[in-house]
Amino acid sequence: MSTPTRRERERTQREKLIITAARELAEAEGWQAVTTRRLAERIEYSQPVLYSHFKGMDAIMAAVALEGFAELAEELRAARTGAPDAHHALADVSAVYTAFAGRHPAVYDAMFSQAVDLPFATPQAPPALRAGFSELAEAVRPYADGDDLGLLAETFWAALHGLVTLTRGGRLPAEHQDRRLALLLAHFTGQRAQSS
Repeated sequence: MSTPTRRERERTQREKLIITAARELAEAEGWQAVTTRRLAERIEYSQPVLYSHFKGMDAIMAAVALEGFAELAEELRAARTGAPDAHHALADVSAVYTAFAGRHPAVYDAMFSQAVDLPFATPQAPPALRAGFSELAEAVRPYADGDDLGLLAETFWAALHGLVTLTRGGRLPAEHQDRRLALLLAHFTGQRAQSS
């Protein structure tokens, strides 16, 4: 494998700088505040430089989403593989998922709520998307009991996403989030939730 040239390294560094600036601005002020003009000012490059890396804001948001998927997959993997048993693995994966959404709301929105040009649920899905879903599938595998593992993982993911989205949107009181998660896990695994 050849060593990247200085120009390639600089290009990669600028792309990372753009993605980081977009994330920071979105987390601070929301995606509506992220414009190419503001990003160009923030990174001290011209708008044409941004367009030489990304076709527009949609492409920048997709890059932020991909970065978020990669980070979430790593956190899910660490939670799953660090757990002592299947029940704790599923509980830890669930806690990591909901905590990630809470710590990175704008990134989570780019991943799951904003219109981004990323193929989901197809063989063309980027590796970071497949990795995160794979971690959810591995966490629910012990509970598949003959069910289609992919559908079971999608159903569990939908439940986690629903809890996150409804709580963040103020539709569900935040103070009961842990109890809701415990109930989901108890019914999913067939184990009674501990009283809080």
